Amino acid sequence: MRKFCLIGHPLGHSLSPQIHSRLFELSGEKVEYTLQDIPPEEIKSKFDYLKEFDGFNITIPHKMAIIDYCGELSAEARRYNSVNCVKNGDKPLGYNTDCVGFTKSIDMLGASLKSKVLLIGCGGVGRMIAIETALEGGELSIAALKSDLPLVEKVIEEIHEQNPDAHVRIVIIGENGLTAESLHNEKFDLLINSTPVGMFPNVDKMPCAADVLDNVKFVFDVIYNPRETLLAKTARKKGCKTLTGMAMLVLQAVAAHEIWDGADYKKEDIDKLISDMEELV
Repeated sequence: MRKFCLIGHPLGHSLSPQIHSRLFELSGEKVEYTLQDIPPEEIKSKFDYLKEFDGFNITIPHKMAIIDYCGELSAEARRYNSVNCVKNGDKPLGYNTDCVGFTKSIDMLGASLKSKVLLIGCGGVGRMIAIETALEGGELSIAALKSDLPLVEKVIEEIHEQNPDAHVRIVIIGENGLTAESLHNEKFDLLINSTPVGMFPNVDKMPCAADVLDNVKFVFDVIYNPRETLLAKTARKKGCKTLTGMAMLVLQAVAAHEIWDGADYKKEDIDKLISDMEELV
């Protein structure tokens, strides 16, 4: 039986075993998928142990440290200096499937990154979203707090290194938050929330004022717990098409199976998997 795992610390409750086991079942294969809680100070000493697996996924805090394990990196892994999927073999290959999960989620939503995009937040996953949006040719506005300006400016510098013609600007979130007035009632095709605002247990919060959503067509919220955030719920009531983060979580896992086995899945099976996983949060 082939063996796969997720490494991270602390792992706590993870949906990865359910998602990946289901994807293997859809491919007609039964494998062993386990959680491996590895403290940061032990990761390098576990490199030989990790070779026993056919492949593995990586979460916080090992996405950069695991690069030393990899013999080769994909273009996306090099771009973000971050690996969340490894395929073992003669030479361990490191990939970043987070960006694939994100771009395919936007496709599933029916939106396009090559449009006017308002991104709220720019740390962690927000950095990847900002760069992917700019590289796709989007007209990107990044809304951030003054305290996060150095971080955002660094990301914009990275964007311009890769695409000097990228259209990107900063919108400062003031004391009254992000409102339609602070945005001068500007209209956007797509709003993306990459912040944790609205995540369980603080489910009664939104990263922007409700009136911002009057000027938006599509909303993607990276949060998947709760299954429908207050942002998504409010946007849907205002007529926006919405999607939350479970799609991204599942689709980045699908990308891992494409890497490991060249797997191919029916759309209805993946839609059902996303729905079933939402029921678990």
